[in-house]
Amino acid sequence: MKMIQFAVCDDEPFMLEDVAGRLSRYAEEKQIAYDILRFDSGKALLDSKQLFDILFLDIQIAQPDGMETAKRLRQHGFRGIIIFNTILKESVFDSFEVEAYDYLVKPLDEARFRRTLDRAFDTLQHRREHTITVQRGNTCQVFPFSQILYCEVLGRKIYLHQHGGITIDYYDKLEHLEKQMDSRFFRCHRSYLVNLDHVRGCHAGRVTLSEGSEIPVSRLRERELTQALLRHMKERRPYSGLV
Repeated sequence: MKMIQFAVCDDEPFMLEDVAGRLSRYAEEKQIAYDILRFDSGKALLDSKQLFDILFLDIQIAQPDGMETAKRLRQHGFRGIIIFNTILKESVFDSFEVEAYDYLVKPLDEARFRRTLDRAFDTLQHRREHTITVQRGNTCQVFPFSQILYCEVLGRKIYLHQHGGITIDYYDKLEHLEKQMDSRFFRCHRSYLVNLDHVRGCHAGRVTLSEGSEIPVSRLRERELTQALLRHMKERRPYSGLV
């Protein structure tokens, strides 16, 4: 597995280091390359603009609290794993709203902590099998297929339109990109690839997507798109909305 980027957010220094220490011991025992980012507030976490795979987040922190911080992360397109660790048992149902992966109650039980990490790593490995790596200058970025609503080519650039209104551009050809994607992506137009998981309708030469945006569909491909959608619905695997 590639390097894992952890983030821990807790306003209690002891708990911040306690969780970081547990993560270090687990990763070293499993021989997993890792890094740990530490944040003492939701604001520091949101302001950092850092990329991470797994976040351990306390709920009872200064405003914005952990739940609000998680909501803002999701609104900005973060699709990583969020694990709450808190003394607030009564907030467990609120965690569903932000698609929390697990909810650990302090004081942390080591066996439960490790079981959660086992499952999280399995999920992360599975997600990474359904990603695209983009070269931008001297850096590489990895994007899950599930995060991409559609792909557009303008001139010599590809634009990846993602959840939360995020768009990434880089130099490539749409034909090359199409070969890297799986069957959930359909070439609805000479300049567009659309993620079938996010198609909500097709009418009058326009495809409507889950977040309300629309893209064109070629007249000759409207019927093919309908057939592709029906086939995709039948073949869709249980985890298609998660990876």
